[in-house]
Amino acid sequence: MASQISPNPTPYPAQSFQGCLFDMDGTLLTSIASAERVWSRWFSRFGLDPVEYLPRIHGVQTLETIRRLSLPGIDPQQEADWIAREELVDLDGIRPIEGAAAFVAGLPHHGWAIVTSATRRLAEARLEAAGLVAPPLFITAEDIAVGKPAPDCYIEAARRLNADVTQCLVFEDAPAGIEAGRAAGAAVVVISETHAHPIESEFPTVRDYRNIGVRHQGGRVTLEALLPKR
Repeated sequence: MASQISPNPTPYPAQSFQGCLFDMDGTLLTSIASAERVWSRWFSRFGLDPVEYLPRIHGVQTLETIRRLSLPGIDPQQEADWIAREELVDLDGIRPIEGAAAFVAGLPHHGWAIVTSATRRLAEARLEAAGLVAPPLFITAEDIAVGKPAPDCYIEAARRLNADVTQCLVFEDAPAGIEAGRAAGAAVVVISETHAHPIESEFPTVRDYRNIGVRHQGGRVTLEALLPKR
């Protein structure tokens, strides 16, 4: 059953968490237009229909996406490097998810991390383009040998925060990332602002961060409802 979005939702209102772990693209910011422009050019170079293949790129490391295509006669790392260079210069249209800046500003400084399939350089460029602050901890493609949907990235992020991953709250938007959070044993919130269609998930879904805030005490974070702005 697809996740349901309720008015003014507050996911996990009775729980507190040791840390908050955020995917980046589609979760804290939207870079869909930029990424799809670059990948469309790349798919077209190899005679692949972008409409068919673009759904495969979201939430997965670039190198892993290319390897899964099993295209003959290419060097996957070389092609991933080409895409990375193109993405670094195509930042048009990148913007924050509604309410994301205020939400992360309310978190304890050492209580959150960004866990992304992007490279560190691209992640920093997209955050800057969106006007968002860098996190105290980045886990990027360079840090993890096996990317999402494997849970390694979230397990490593929790470890570096000195937290138990099963006591962390993961914010995700893509199926691969949602599965990574589930496999790590974390609670998950699905951010749906960039979704064209509902994602099938047992986890609570919110459109964005405008109606949720945080309070923290004793090193633990609790989500709370915010009154809608008039």
